[in-house]
Formats: sequence, C-alpha cells, structure tokens
Amino acid sequence: MSTEVRSGVTPRRRPPMAPMGGLRYGVVLGAVILGLLLLAGRIVTLHVFDRPFLQGQGDARILRTESLTAHRGMITDRNGEPLAVSTPVVTLWANPQEVPDDRIRRLMLAQALGMPLDDLDARLERFGEREFMYLRRQLTPAAAQRVLDLRVPGVYAQHEYKRYYPAGEVVAQLLGVTNVDDMGQEGIELAYQPYLAGTPGQRRVVKDRRGRLVRDLEILREAQPGGELTLSIDQRLQYMAYRELKAAVAEHEAEGGVVVMMDARTGEVLAMANQPSYNPNNRAGIDPRGLRNQAIVDVFEPGSVMKPLAMAAIMESGRFPSDVVVDTSPGWMRIDRFTIRDIRNYGELDLAGILEKSSNIGMSKLVLELDDPLVPDLYRRLGFGQSSETGFPGESVGHMPAPVRWSRSQWAALSYGYGLSVSALQLASAYTALANGGVRMAPSLLKLDEAPAGTPTIDPQVAHELLRIMEQSVQPTTGGRRAAVPGYRVAGKTGTVRKTSGRGYEENAYRSLFAGIAPVSDPRIVTIVMIDNPRAGEYYGGAVAAPVFSRVTGSALRLLDVPPDQRAR
Repeated sequence: MSTEVRSGVTPRRRPPMAPMGGLRYGVVLGAVILGLLLLAGRIVTLHVFDRPFLQGQGDARILRTESLTAHRGMITDRNGEPLAVSTPVVTLWANPQEVPDDRIRRLMLAQALGMPLDDLDARLERFGEREFMYLRRQLTPAAAQRVLDLRVPGVYAQHEYKRYYPAGEVVAQLLGVTNVDDMGQEGIELAYQPYLAGTPGQRRVVKDRRGRLVRDLEILREAQPGGELTLSIDQRLQYMAYRELKAAVAEHEAEGGVVVMMDARTGEVLAMANQPSYNPNNRAGIDPRGLRNQAIVDVFEPGSVMKPLAMAAIMESGRFPSDVVVDTSPGWMRIDRFTIRDIRNYGELDLAGILEKSSNIGMSKLVLELDDPLVPDLYRRLGFGQSSETGFPGESVGHMPAPVRWSRSQWAALSYGYGLSVSALQLASAYTALANGGVRMAPSLLKLDEAPAGTPTIDPQVAHELLRIMEQSVQPTTGGRRAAVPGYRVAGKTGTVRKTSGRGYEENAYRSLFAGIAPVSDPRIVTIVMIDNPRAGEYYGGAVAAPVFSRVTGSALRLLDVPPDQRAR
C-alpha cells in the first residue's frame, strides 16, 4: 500500500498546461516574420540599391591603380653601338607607421640597406606621421631582394629604370645625364626628353591592407617605350679623339680642351671630345667645369684660324690679282690707337705667304683696301653670330659685332680673328665650305639618312685655291708642319690667341688652335682642336694643337678606310 493511502491524505494534482492562446501565438509569429522581412529587405537594399556605393568602398580599400614605368629609349652611335641604355632597378620605400619598433628587426634592416641604425631611426621618426618614405633609390634587383627577404613589415619595392652610359666620361658632355627619376637634365638627354621618355602606362591591382600585392587584375594602358636616337657620333673616333685630347691637356698642363671632327660632305659630327670631363655613372665629386659641352656652349676669339675665311672674302672681291704682293715691313703698324704686330718682319709676301706666315700686317693691309664689309658679311654667311640649330641646350651663337661706325682697327682685327667670338662647332661648320667646294654644311648631332644640299657660301674656284694654299701651310718648313699626316695630304691653319677676362687680355694665358681638312685630294673630314691655356712652356698652335690634329685625323682616316693620297709625303 502506498504512502498516500496509509496516511489517508489525497495529494493535489498539477493541472495540465493549457495550449498557447491564439493572440499570443500570432504576435510571436508576426514578430518573426517581420524580422525576416526586414532582414530580406536589408539584403535587397545592400545588394541592389547600395551595391555601387559598397562596391566602391570595398574597391577603394583593396583596388589600386599603379603606374607602369616606360622604358627610356636607347641612344646609339651611328653604327648602332649603345651610348645610353636604361637598366631595371628597384627602389625600396616604407610606410613608417607599419615598420615595427623591434630593435633586432630594425638593425637587420639597417644593415641590409647599408646605413647606420641611428640614421634609419632618425628617418623613420622624421616621417613618422606620413605613410611614405624612400629607403634606397635605384638598387640592383639582387641587392633589393636581400632587403625584401627580411620580410620587415612596412617595407615595399617599386620597379624603375636607371640610365647607364657604357662610354662613361668619353662622351659625357654630349649625352648629358638623367636625374633619379630618369628625366633628362643635360645635353642630348634633355634636348630629346619627350622623345626618349616614352609614355607611362597604368595597371589595376588588388592589394591587402598592408599594401602588399595580391593579384594583377588588368592593364589599363600599356606603357609606350621611348624612341631610340641615333647620333652622328662614331664611337671609335670619339674614343680616339678623347684619348688624344686628354693626353695633350695633361702633357701641356692645360686647363682644358676641345676636339670637334665633322664629316665635310654632310656636316655630321663624327667626334666631339671635351676636357675636363666626368663619369656620368658615378657623379660623386664632379668638377663643375666638366659638365659643360665646351664645343657648343663656350665661345672664344678664334685668332688666326679665321684668316683663310677672311682671305676668301678678299679673293672674292676681285680687287687684287692672284700674284699680288704685300709689303709687311717693318713687322708692325699703327691703326687708330692700336699697334698690330707680326712675330717678325716678313717683308714682302704673296697671298699664300700671308697665310703661311700668319701675317697680321698682311691681312690688315688687304682688308683696309676694301670699301665694303665683305669679310663680316662672309662670316655671317658662314654661320658666325647665329645659332647652329642643333637643338643642344645652351648652344651659343657667339658674337659678331654690328657694322655700325666701325673703326679701321676693328676692320683689321676681324681679318685676323679678333673682335668676334665663335664656338668650336661653328668653326668646324665654316671650314666645311673650304672642304666642300664652297658649300657650307650645317652641323648635325644626329645621323642623317642622306647628305643635305648645303648652302653655297664661297666661290668654288676660291675655295679650291685656298685649299691648295692651306696645304702649303702644313709643309716641313712651316709652323703647321706638326699637323702633317703620313700618307695623306692635309690643309690647315694654326692659331694662337690671348685669353680674355673681365679686365681685358690676360698676361701669359693663351688658347692654342688648329683647324684642318683631310685629305686634300678628296676632303672627308674637318677637325678643330683647341687647347685652353697650356702652361708647360709651349703655347703656339703649331706646337700644341697641331700634333693632336695629326694623331686624331690620321687615326680617323684609317678607321674610315680612306685610301692614302698618291702624292702625299
């Protein structure tokens, strides 16, 4: 018998649970359905109405548009030998806010970058509020990879190009340089910057929040490489001209010098050497004087190398017979307030003798017999006082005095190369008129597809006669004898001119010059040599500049396979 029965007490039973009322059930179900509807509506809103906005916000956090660097065009010599090329490099940059403070990692990073840890810390602190700073520009890919292999947070790579000049200092002033952003700063690099630079492209990529590349999506615009430029320079002749010029400057303890070699038939510049120079691949400790292309930018009084050109105007005038004789005694003369002198009293000289002896008296007396400004007029037709139109940055036009109230001394001075200033390039171009049957060829720094027509400037008969006379100036008994080239007939003229400063002509400071043409039988090249202020004793053009002409021209004729003259010594 159960406990309940024994005690006589009947237990109370819990009533069964009543089912949920209809109203209460409906409220709960409605709330659930409403929530589902709201959630569905929000989903529709996000996926349909807000999708463009949200997609844009998401893309802004992971999608990036990056620039594709355009490959800078190569510069070559006339034979296709590279003079300036662009090589791939890597620039390392950092987000200072992401670089960890861990001393060990920073020390490893500093060592890999090749900088003291204190310098790295100082830079990170200085750019601490920014998201970008350069660590190292233009590293080789191998050196950059050693840094990236450390996997230091906040350190990233950017691929670029760096200009390299295989010929180094040999052609530095003509080519110029680019800056760290591969933009032309000097010379040909600057003159043809838009053509060489090309057009950068663009690509779209996905990056994570740390800026690391996740995936390439598409190329928006292909990078267009820069155009290739073919110069008129022959690298073989350039090396040879630079070597001889550098040796001569050192031998004579000169301040500098220039050699310009031009194709007499086309005006193309085959070599253009300057001293002092610099290495464009390593610009530490550059001598500022070495940056200038003196052959184009600098000007000087040319002195006696102008006498053949002035003689052309005298001969064209028809005022003097071909066998005219000029008495230069006693070796000096007064004009206005000035005294003009020869080195010695040469007595009576014919036209050839005046050029051979380089007589200032003879030239002055002939010019003063002319009533018209024939000499300065011819100088202008030869391009002096005007742009050579090569497009080279800083190209000098020189100085030609205006024919207004000229004194007799000014007339005379022009005939022997004083009172005007020219560049070595202008002088070479003018001499092509003597080499080319009276037709002057404008200078060109670029290789030409065909020879230009040129500008008739000097009477052809006069030009040929002057070439014969100038050949006599390079004979064993003359001052220009050291310019002779074995196996070839050479025509030329020496020049020695005093240097000027702000106070006038300097004492014991000269420029030594030689301008020549070879071979006379069929002129191929014109070469100008200028040695600036030789200080080792000798300073006359025949002693200092003429030997450089001989070595440079002889080597050039052999390299160009020009056959020797049959009548040459």
